[in-house]
Amino acid sequence: METKIKSRTPAWGVASLTSPGEYECGDRGVVRVYDEGAVVAAIDALGHGRDAAYAAGVAARTLEQHAPGDPEELLRRCHADLQRTRGAAVSMAVFNWRAGIATWLGVGNVAGALMRADPDVRPRVEQLVVFGGVVGYQMPELYRTVVKVMPGDTLVLATDGVRGEFTKILPAAVDPQPLANRILDAYATRGDDALVLVFRCGDF
Repeated sequence: METKIKSRTPAWGVASLTSPGEYECGDRGVVRVYDEGAVVAAIDALGHGRDAAYAAGVAARTLEQHAPGDPEELLRRCHADLQRTRGAAVSMAVFNWRAGIATWLGVGNVAGALMRADPDVRPRVEQLVVFGGVVGYQMPELYRTVVKVMPGDTLVLATDGVRGEFTKILPAAVDPQPLANRILDAYATRGDDALVLVFRCGDF
């Protein structure tokens, strides 16, 4: 029988690979935890190498400086700050512990999946919706998705250097860092920058 995980505080792990022949990674993860919730995001700058790493750094700094905040406003700030860069795909979830919800917003090709800690919840793994576009270049109309979350639920974000089948290995009992490492090792294309961010909700 699977045991439900309980953790008093959120936990997360990040694993990444740099595109072959490059020395800097254009994929970045951001986790900002505060009393009322958390902002969790993955950024995949267009291309790879130094210019991609710079663009990813700009987006990461924008999120870190302005979180917590409304996800649409955070994404619009990223769009403004990235306009002098090559742009990026950005997916984020803004957690509100008191309401027990996560607000999801994604532009570009950063995939997301929410894995439920309760084995009786269906679907056990929920794919999160993203919209086409490039933050910093061509923003689509933004539509947020709000989902209920419970303690122990786990969010996984993966850039497009990770094959989408990673959702097939999402055991709830694996801690975030080992799970991020395992997904990257098993599903990285190894022809592009790649990043996996795993965030597990604590008690709230």
